[in-house]
Amino acid sequence: MKTSLRPLAQTATSILLLTALAACASGPRGPSNAVIARALVSAPGAAQPSTIVSTELAFAREAQERGQFVAGTDFAAPGALIHGSNGPVAYAAVVSALQASGISSNWETRAVVMSCDGEIALSQGRFVDQDGFVGNYVTTWVRQGDGAYKWTYDVAGRDDPQPPPRAQIEDGDIVVTSIDSIEGLVATCPRRDESVPPPPAIPIGEDGATDAQLSRDGTLRWRWEHRAGGVKYVTAEYFYEGQWLTAIEESLASPLASSAEE
Repeated sequence: MKTSLRPLAQTATSILLLTALAACASGPRGPSNAVIARALVSAPGAAQPSTIVSTELAFAREAQERGQFVAGTDFAAPGALIHGSNGPVAYAAVVSALQASGISSNWETRAVVMSCDGEIALSQGRFVDQDGFVGNYVTTWVRQGDGAYKWTYDVAGRDDPQPPPRAQIEDGDIVVTSIDSIEGLVATCPRRDESVPPPPAIPIGEDGATDAQLSRDGTLRWRWEHRAGGVKYVTAEYFYEGQWLTAIEESLASPLASSAEE
């Protein structure tokens, strides 16, 4: 578990040091299937956040059995991108370098947001890497022709600064473990005689690469930016009960921009 996160090749593995696509050998410490069902089964229509959570758990199980980057390939959609310190790159172009790197991480989903028709979903959560550093991740999932979900974009970054170490547990202490809860956000489906208003205009921000995607039903928009200093920005907005709301917004430091990496 103490494999170094330092890149083996600057142009390859440094891009992907903090990916949250992989699970370590012990597997993800996520919620049970029963908890997922209780928390998310009430979602209406085709959009079921529990499907995304169960897909992430299945991905993690395969990662344990076959290797994390083999599993990453199996669950990737054609053209899947991973966002690292130099911007998004094709996963297929760097997976070989990742397999040789020994990188691993363990993650758990905290929130899922979906378009009304269930075509696009984003998951957001926390990860811990093999060196014990923690951070946030965001993954975009797109429903395929067979109904399964494949990931198309992934980004992650360590907390900077890192949270303080946990206090030592002593005899007699009452310990409360993490609560199994996942927030499921589903866009409102418009009525047949209604149209979804366009999402808010994208603000003019820092110079840098960016891309935005809108679901086919017009109820969810997500976008990424690669900002100065290697900051990886991602946000998702969804249409809910007549207004556009922000579901996800993350500014994640690249490894070389993080004091924890120095």
